[in-house]
Amino acid sequence: MKRAEPDNLVVGLDIGTAKILVVVGEVDDQGRLEVIGLGHHPAQGGLRRGIISDIDATVQSIRGAIEEAELIAGCQIYSVFAGVSGAHINSLNSHGVVAVREAEVTEGDLNRVLEAAQAMALPDDQHILHMLEQSFTLDGESGIRQPVGMRGTRLESHVHIVTAAQSALHSIEKCVRRCGLKVDQMILEQLAASAAVLGDDEREIGVALIDIGGGTTDIAVFLEGSVRHTGVIPIAGDQVTHDIAVVSRTAIPAAEELKKKYGSALAQMVNADEVIEAPSMGGRPPRALSRQSLAQIIEPRFEELFSLVQADLRSQGLLDRLSAGLVLTGGSVRLPGITELAEDMFQLPVRLGEPTYSGRLGASMRSPLYATGLGLIQFGLQERARLGSAPSGWSRLTARTRGLGRWLKSHL
Repeated sequence: MKRAEPDNLVVGLDIGTAKILVVVGEVDDQGRLEVIGLGHHPAQGGLRRGIISDIDATVQSIRGAIEEAELIAGCQIYSVFAGVSGAHINSLNSHGVVAVREAEVTEGDLNRVLEAAQAMALPDDQHILHMLEQSFTLDGESGIRQPVGMRGTRLESHVHIVTAAQSALHSIEKCVRRCGLKVDQMILEQLAASAAVLGDDEREIGVALIDIGGGTTDIAVFLEGSVRHTGVIPIAGDQVTHDIAVVSRTAIPAAEELKKKYGSALAQMVNADEVIEAPSMGGRPPRALSRQSLAQIIEPRFEELFSLVQADLRSQGLLDRLSAGLVLTGGSVRLPGITELAEDMFQLPVRLGEPTYSGRLGASMRSPLYATGLGLIQFGLQERARLGSAPSGWSRLTARTRGLGRWLKSHL
């Protein structure tokens, strides 16, 4: 195994409820990023709704994914950019106001007004994960994206703040360190996924990214080039699998296989006469099950999920501002009929969010399953270039969130 320099590797660690995914990128002399390795491993029950519930099981899964990625990439992994999700994530929009000290706005004024925006009381266990710039107002003139160098006396910042439970972040870091690795930085998973699948025009006129994983459905809304809302709904693909297992009286692994191989999110798209075999438990013979009956189990759960997404977007006053509609991504959106169901319910344009990566592993990477992993390494490359060296851990996140906000604005 070759000993690649740490600064030449950018590794994304997507810790999902159903699977652990590792994506290894190598930076060439021109600063371009090439994916050279992938690693998958089942989560083995170590996570529940995006939150680590079993340290040992999660460590085992991460090690399995890391080892596979190292084998394919032919190099040693030293550190990772880790994705964060789960019901412990909270977010809000905030603002700060300061007086401009000189005739023109300086970087110092910018730092002070952003610090003012994050000066708020947080619960003891909450940590500011990201502070993302939206816009600035200077002497009553709103919608300014970069005020440095402009003349004025009163500067106001508008930001989106994401917080996470410190206990959840410590659990991620502990698992990674027990694998002999360092956490470069942690990033909210739907922000990473958005970097891989959204376009500039979509985030400008209004788009909602809906990342449906195994344990949670993550939401990120972009408008006028900035993040306006992030949210987490604790219903996703695993709940669909559980419904199939209960109704068809089969084991969870068999139910997952039925969903992937024969499932549809829209019952009317399935031939009512097509019959499949559903494995039984306890050594009993398999049972006959029509594909339409399977779809009739799946469809109501996705209807419920989309109804909750609708309610969340409506509560933020954003549902009527999504001119570009919805982009669905994540491992649980690969069912036939899911975009049609979403279009019918939201009455908005809907598309699948598939990464457009075209490198050596391009064909295998063009799937919603890899959106978060690819986004993590894209962000990691930009952060390393911005900082000039590898970051040193999640505890320094707050000081770096301005870089993330600017990167999102220029790369989504």
